Amino acid sequence: MGSLIYGTSGIEVEFDDRVLEHLQIVIATKLRRRESFFFSWRDTQKVGDGRSSIWLDPGIPLYFKYSGGRVPAINRDWLTELTASSNSSSGLVLTDEPSTDNSVKRK
Repeated sequence: MGSLIYGTSGIEVEFDDRVLEHLQIVIATKLRRRESFFFSWRDTQKVGDGRSSIWLDPGIPLYFKYSGGRVPAINRDWLTELTASSNSSSGLVLTDEPSTDNSVKRK
């Protein structure tokens, strides 16, 4: 499990490395454009099995910490889905990876 560490607040959210890699691509694209947005996900049972959201802004530091050393293959369909979500009025909502064979290795 990797982690997304949000700002200086000490909020640390655990995600599978594969999920985290896809999130990093979508989030970095939005923040490079100086776009702010909400990011929401479903919490695990370990932290209450609810739902959480954070406001992402180019001025708030983010740290992506991966547990593994290999970069996972990227699912283009999932990236398209997550990117569309990030451009909606609800913001980026983490969804399960679609079962497709449209993966590309990243270097």
